[in-house]
Amino acid sequence: MVSVTTLYLAADETADTLLAEDPFALLTGMLLDQQVTMESAFAGPAKLAARLDEFTPQAVAGMDPEALTEAFREKPAVHRFPGSMAGRVQDLARTVTEDYDGDAAGIWTHGEPDGPEVLRRLKALPGFGEQKARIFLALLGKQCGVDVDGWREAAGEYGRDGAMISAADVVDAATLAEVRENKKARKAAAKKK
Repeated sequence: MVSVTTLYLAADETADTLLAEDPFALLTGMLLDQQVTMESAFAGPAKLAARLDEFTPQAVAGMDPEALTEAFREKPAVHRFPGSMAGRVQDLARTVTEDYDGDAAGIWTHGEPDGPEVLRRLKALPGFGEQKARIFLALLGKQCGVDVDGWREAAGEYGRDGAMISAADVVDAATLAEVRENKKARKAAAKKK
């Protein structure tokens, strides 16, 4: 379990409750967070949980790929790229099942890892690059009570208190707006270079 009672990532009470209670749902939401709004990405696991007989790493890993893609396509769609993202979610589910015995929280709990080790494990997941892994590590540390040694340093700029640059800092509508403005400003500054 994720040791938090409230998250504000999907901006939907049902979806956010699932994210707070189910580490695989939270991991899946982070995986889906690309080329869609943060809220849409993190609402995805609740849509899947409602559409599938069982939303666990083991069940998703063992699904017929076309059936999973159809669950992604059902209106409202889970993601704007249902085929490729269904494949990525299934790959993630297989990795969690094979490497962590189906326990997504094992990524940050098995063997009492430190921050750099959790980051290494996250980066090894399908669909998790350096930035996504650092953001997720910061989210775990800032909002989910995962206080492993060195997590802030391993998360880089996303681990700083008050960074306001990623999902790790979003706790309500006001912080969501602030993070969006900061991201927009950073993109504009990068274009000028």
